[in-house]
Amino acid sequence: MNKKSLEEVHSSVDTLKKKGFFRKLLAFMGPAYLISVGYMDPGNWATDLAGGSQFGYTLIWVLLMSNIMALLLQSLSVRLGVVRGLDLAQACRESYPKPVNLALYVLAEIAIIATDLAEVIGMAIGLNLLFGLPMIWGILITFLDTFVLLFLINKGMRKMEAFILSLVFIIGLAFLFEMFLAQPNPVGILKGFIPKIPNNDALYIALGIIGATVMPHNLYLHSSLVQSRKFDWSTKGIKEALKYNFIDSAIALNLAFFVNAAILILAAATFYKAGMFDVAEIQDAYKLLEPLLGSNLAPILFAIALIAAGQSSTITGTLAGQIIMEGFVNLRIQPWVRRMITRSFAIVPAIFVILIFGESYTGKLLVFSQVVLSLQLGFAVIPLIHFVSHKKTMKAFVISKTTQIFAWIIALVIIVLNALLVINELQNWFTIIHSPLLIILIVLVLITVLTLLFYITFMPWIKGLKKQELKVHAKDDIETDFVAPVYKNIMIALDFSSIDNEVLRHALALGKPETEYLLTHIVESIPAIYHHKESRDFETIRDKEVLERYADRLRGLGYKVQTQIGYGSPKISLPEIAQKFEADVLVLGSHGHKLLKDILFGTTINSVRHQLHIPVFVIRK
Repeated sequence: MNKKSLEEVHSSVDTLKKKGFFRKLLAFMGPAYLISVGYMDPGNWATDLAGGSQFGYTLIWVLLMSNIMALLLQSLSVRLGVVRGLDLAQACRESYPKPVNLALYVLAEIAIIATDLAEVIGMAIGLNLLFGLPMIWGILITFLDTFVLLFLINKGMRKMEAFILSLVFIIGLAFLFEMFLAQPNPVGILKGFIPKIPNNDALYIALGIIGATVMPHNLYLHSSLVQSRKFDWSTKGIKEALKYNFIDSAIALNLAFFVNAAILILAAATFYKAGMFDVAEIQDAYKLLEPLLGSNLAPILFAIALIAAGQSSTITGTLAGQIIMEGFVNLRIQPWVRRMITRSFAIVPAIFVILIFGESYTGKLLVFSQVVLSLQLGFAVIPLIHFVSHKKTMKAFVISKTTQIFAWIIALVIIVLNALLVINELQNWFTIIHSPLLIILIVLVLITVLTLLFYITFMPWIKGLKKQELKVHAKDDIETDFVAPVYKNIMIALDFSSIDNEVLRHALALGKPETEYLLTHIVESIPAIYHHKESRDFETIRDKEVLERYADRLRGLGYKVQTQIGYGSPKISLPEIAQKFEADVLVLGSHGHKLLKDILFGTTINSVRHQLHIPVFVIRK
């Protein structure tokens, strides 16, 4: 029994009713655009600007290679989601032992935090450039995008996709205009497609570009998002879904390639051409665009596109975090809570760097975040290749040997580049670290990570992928000896509103002839809050009279009824009265408040039910 990935939007877009190629394609289009924004987030900007300003057009080939790698890997991710109805995190939990899953989960969370770190810094820089807002304040304001995400999820998948697509459109238009002003060298661009790594600095940036492009969290996300489409799950229907999703991916990822290439080309045509080889900071790029391009509109569009990129990537990063948490550890929390947790982990290092080193280091932090992403890639890519190569579970949709070879070449390229980077960085660290304990700790972490990498790479070939049952709940077996409970003491909370009659009807339906009923009402006047039973204000006296009237009416119908007035906060009084009465069940009404009204008026029900160990029966208005 499997829990559906992103259950709130699962199969929410119906493609079955669409006829004709283009109408069908439009129905399937959307998930890849949510994926594509991850390929043009602020982290990409930093690596592309650094690459273009330091090495001109030389690293364009890395962008192209990354895009081809991304297209193949995303198509594998789509295949897993469409054919098996599992996202990548769920497939890992199904196939690997708990310790391995826990390790993969931790690495995936690090990738999410690294992604969010780039988005936090990018948004803060964009707000700083447009409105002069200090970076610290900009970083703190990024907490507010949680509410944008919450709003979009509640509006449905199609509206979220439309919002993201509009942001992508803004980014594309901005860079189209920038490219027109920059007038890059066509011959230089063509030469940039010839593979070449000039030095170690270029390797570091190239790895950052790969990490920024082939982002590990996107592989988890895409395998889930494709399940938001409702399609015919026959052999023909699956083939059709795979075809349309591939077209969707090809269009979206090529658009992302255009944006990334445009940023690198813009940096090469302006900063590298002018001899400014160290423009890795987005703020510097913003300031230099106007004098170099001769237009005050260029930097404004640059900043607007940066904010759009940060906001769109934030939404997809949150969804990926939700998928990873639910898939690996079967833990579901509210999206806004998930957002706050991830954002808190991202904000702390961002604020630390700004306070200690100053705002000039944010560009270095952005590039570092993308290198961290690249280091996580192998741990997402290798399981994905194994899963879609597994004939027993993929059946007719297992990938071909040729595709497997190309996929493993990509994985090998990623791992080799990562190994070169790690070796290079360790050499630098060991020259400045003089603590033997710290060196031992680094070596132990390295051994652990390498062991994990070897396990997920070779164990499926040695032992095969063991399909374990995904337990959605702690207990999946169903008991058959159902005995209806007898409620001897039923407590009924009345608030003297239009919902009271419904509350009473449902409460009486739960009882038996011998049931004792307790009618209660909580007086919330100021005297009641401070003086409790001693209060003699008009509201308290009046409420007692009304409660007794309800009781007399029920007694006249033959029910056994007591009354009890409570004082002050219902959150405190209701549980206390229920415990004294030894209630078997509590029945109360809900006003149906949502979001803003909950914030303004507060919520009683959640607080009450968390304090009680009896059923709480809520009647909606």
